[in-house]
Amino acid sequence: MKRIQDARLYGIVDLGYVTAENVESMTEQLCLGGVDVLQLRAKKLLPQAIERLARLMLPITRGHGVPLVINDHLEVAAAVGSEGVHVGQDDDAVGMARAVVGPACFVGKSTHSLLQAVAAQAEGVDYIGFGPLYATGTKPDYVPVGLKDVAEVHRRVSLPVFCIGGVNATRLDEVMAAGAQRVVVVSAFLLAADVPGEVRRLKERLG
Repeated sequence: MKRIQDARLYGIVDLGYVTAENVESMTEQLCLGGVDVLQLRAKKLLPQAIERLARLMLPITRGHGVPLVINDHLEVAAAVGSEGVHVGQDDDAVGMARAVVGPACFVGKSTHSLLQAVAAQAEGVDYIGFGPLYATGTKPDYVPVGLKDVAEVHRRVSLPVFCIGGVNATRLDEVMAAGAQRVVVVSAFLLAADVPGEVRRLKERLG
């Protein structure tokens, strides 16, 4: 199983783009392409439905040695024994996550500014998401943070930093030039005509 510290390319099976019926197929395609870690994000589904999908994904992700991360739903992560869980900006989110999922499950947190990134490290998270770098249909209400603080976040935060929000093959060069070492790609993978090929090509460019 790949460690989150060794991951460079983070994929998300987002139910805003993928139907529940296609979750298994999309999981397989993303893993075949070579994502290093994979998150299940289903903002509008009930916990029982999310747990069912997670249980369908786990045999696939584990077969590829890819950690599965559950977004937001701590109880689902604990119930299925996922490798990771991801939380938002709630003040007590990290401590609560640790209490619910236990020490074997790593915890990531979304951050939207340099201050939030530094604070998340102080809370003891295992990795952070930093963004959105660009305007994104995945989270239309979030104001893009741009690229100006990417290098500084990497100087101030010693944890894995995954840059997220509108990242795709066209923007990858400027994102990496700004100092990014790890990226999250969502719609550019999920809407690709050849998902494994798109993942593979972008991963090769990450080096």
